[in-house]
Amino acid sequence: MASRLADRLHAARDQLFVGRTQELDTFQAALEAPEWPFFVLHVFGPGGVGKTSLLRAFRRQCAQAGVAAYYLDARDVEPTAASFRAALRDVCEVPDGEDVLSALADRAGRHVLFVDTWEAVSALDRWLREQFLPDLPDTVLVVLAGRDAPAQAWRADPGWQDLVEVLPLRNLDADAGRTFLQRRGIAEEQHDRVLTFTHGHPLATSLVADLMGQQPDQDFQPEQAPDVIKTLLEDFVQNVPGPAHRAALEACALVRFTTETLLQDLLELPDAHDLFEWLRGLSFIDAGMRGLFPHDLAREVLAADVQWRNPEWYAELQRRARKHYTSRLKEAHGVGDRIILSDYTFLLRDNPLVRPLVSRLRTQWSEAGEVLPGEARPEDREALAAMVRRHEGPESAEWFEHWFERQPDGITVYRDAEDVPQGFMATVTLDEADPDARAADPATRRAWAHLERQAPLRPGEHAALFRFWMAREAYQDVSPVQSLIFVRRVRYYLDTPGLAYTFLPCRDADLWGAIFTYAGMDRVEAADFEVGEHTYAVFGHDWRVLPPAAWLDLLAERGSMMQTRSRPEPSASVLVLSRSGFAEAVREALNEYTRPDRLTDNPLLRSRLVVEQVGREADTADRVTALRTLIGEAVDALDGDPRDAKYHRALVRTYIKPAPTQERAAEQLDLPYSTFRRHLKRGRERVVEILWKQEVGTGA
Repeated sequence: MASRLADRLHAARDQLFVGRTQELDTFQAALEAPEWPFFVLHVFGPGGVGKTSLLRAFRRQCAQAGVAAYYLDARDVEPTAASFRAALRDVCEVPDGEDVLSALADRAGRHVLFVDTWEAVSALDRWLREQFLPDLPDTVLVVLAGRDAPAQAWRADPGWQDLVEVLPLRNLDADAGRTFLQRRGIAEEQHDRVLTFTHGHPLATSLVADLMGQQPDQDFQPEQAPDVIKTLLEDFVQNVPGPAHRAALEACALVRFTTETLLQDLLELPDAHDLFEWLRGLSFIDAGMRGLFPHDLAREVLAADVQWRNPEWYAELQRRARKHYTSRLKEAHGVGDRIILSDYTFLLRDNPLVRPLVSRLRTQWSEAGEVLPGEARPEDREALAAMVRRHEGPESAEWFEHWFERQPDGITVYRDAEDVPQGFMATVTLDEADPDARAADPATRRAWAHLERQAPLRPGEHAALFRFWMAREAYQDVSPVQSLIFVRRVRYYLDTPGLAYTFLPCRDADLWGAIFTYAGMDRVEAADFEVGEHTYAVFGHDWRVLPPAAWLDLLAERGSMMQTRSRPEPSASVLVLSRSGFAEAVREALNEYTRPDRLTDNPLLRSRLVVEQVGREADTADRVTALRTLIGEAVDALDGDPRDAKYHRALVRTYIKPAPTQERAAEQLDLPYSTFRRHLKRGRERVVEILWKQEVGTGA
C-alpha cells in the first residue's frame, strides 16, 4: 500500500533531528512513570534554537508510548481565554459547545497538550496558571514552548514549584552539529568551518546547509559579521533559483501569513503553487493553520532588506496586500473581521506611532476573557447607564438614556461568558434623529451645526456620531474591548450605504488625538462639547472626500513608513458636489461625451465616483476615460429594463452615437419630436440617478 505524504515528511524530519538527548530522556522518563512527575513542562530558548523541532520529537515519543498528543501553535490563536479554549477544542476534536476540560477528563488514558510559540499569547500566562490549569484533569501534561523563561510567579508559588519542570534549550553541541551537516550532505571538511561560524545555532546551521545546497561546488566562506542570521539570509536571497522566487520570499516576509491565494495576488500570477511549495520547503519558513510564515528573525531581516534595497517594490507589495485585504474585508463578517483587520494592521507594524499602542494592547488581552458583541436588550439599559454614570457622571448618563430610548438599534454591547456587559458603543444617526432630540443633547447639537455649516448632507447621505464608547473597567483607555469597538467602527464605515460623515468624541485628547489624526480623522473643535465636569474633543471624517477603501490605503501607506508623515490633503483630488451640481456636471459630460478633450474641466473628474475608479493620483486622461466608461455603463444599464429602453435609445442617438440634430434623431427613432424630447429628458434623469447612487454609495 502506498505511504502517505505525511509519513515521508515525518521521516525527513526524523532524519534531520539531532542531539537533545537530555531533553528527550527527561520527557521519556515522564511518559514511562506511572503518574506524571510534573504537570507543566516549560521549554524555552532564543529564536531558531529548535523548540518546534523538539516538540515534534516529543510527539513522536508520545505516539510510540501510546499517549494521546494534541498540538497547538499559539501563532494561530488570539490572546484571549475564549480564543484559546476554541483553538483547544479544535485540536482535541471536541464538538462546539462542549467543555474541552470535561471532554479530556472523560477520555481514557493520559494526554499531552503541546502549546508552541507561547510568547505569542504570553498575556494569558496568569489566566493559564490561576484558572485554566487548576481545572485540568491530572491525566493531562501541558508542554509550553516559547522564547522566554517562565515568569517569576511560577517559581514563587509554593503550589506550582513541585509541579513544573523547566527545560532551557541551547545551541547544538559539536557532535550533534556535525551529525546534522552530514545528514544534509555537507562535506566533512566543511563542518568545522560551518560550526565555528554558526556556533551550533540550529537555524543558522540549517541556513548554511541551504546556502551550500544552492552552491554545491563552492566552499563555504563565512563573512566576519556579528549577525549570523542576517549574513546568511542576505547570501541566501542573492542565490535563490530566480527572480520569482526572490519576489515570493520578500512577499512572504511582508505579510502576517501567506496562503497560495494571497501569494498569487501579491505576485500577480495566475498560479503560484510551485512558488508556494518552494517557500514551504525552506528551513526558516514554517506552516500554521492560516498559512506560511517566516521565522521572526528571518522576517525582520528580509523585510528590512527589501525595504532598503528596493523601496519601490516594497511599496508595490504593500499596495497589493492592501488590495487583497480590503477585498476580503468587504466580504467578511463576525470573527473574520477581526482576523482580516489583524492581518491588515500587521502592515502598520513599523510605524512608531502605532507600535506602542499595539504592544500595550497585547499586555491586556488576558483581562478580556470571552467578550462577544451583540445588540442592546431592554434589560441592558440600567447596566449601561451605570457604566456611563461611573465614568462620565450623572448628566452624561441621562443623555445615554435619552438615546437608548430613541435609537436603541445603534447600540452594540460587548458581553462576557456570563452575559455581563463589559463595554458598549452607542452610535447616533444624526440625520434620522428627531430634530428636537438632536438639538437637546449638546454633543449632537454641535455636530449637526458643524455639518450644516461646513459639510451639508446631500439627498441619500447619512452622518453618525459615536456618542458613547467605553469598556466597563478601562473606559476609553486601550483595552481588548476597545479593539472590538474599533472593529465595529471600521465595519460601520465599510457597510453603511451613503455614509458621508462621522464624528468621534473622546475625553482624553492626549491619548487619542495623535492616533485619530494619524487615522485620517480631523480635529473638529467647533463640535467639542461639555457635559457635567468633562470636556470632550471631537474628531471627524468626511467619507465623501476620502472613502473607506482609500482610507484603508492611507493607513497602510503610513504603516510602511518608518517615520510618521503629515496627512496628505485629500480635498485637492476629491470634490463633494451637491445633488444639483452633480446633475449639472452629468448633463455637461453627456453633451461632451464624444469630445473627450472638452471633458478635462468637468467637476466629475474630482468626484468620489471617478476617484474611486482610478485612484487619487491618476492623471486627467485616465480620469476622463473612467468618466466616459461610467457614463456609457449607466446609459447601457437602461437598455436592460423594458421600461427604460425607450430612454436608452434617445440617449444613444443624442450623445453616444449622435445624429446631426435632435430633430434628425427623432426621425431615426420614428418618434414625434415632443415625445423624443420627453424621452431624452427622462433618460438624462435616470442616468443622473444611477450615477448619484454610486457617488453617495447607496447602490449601483
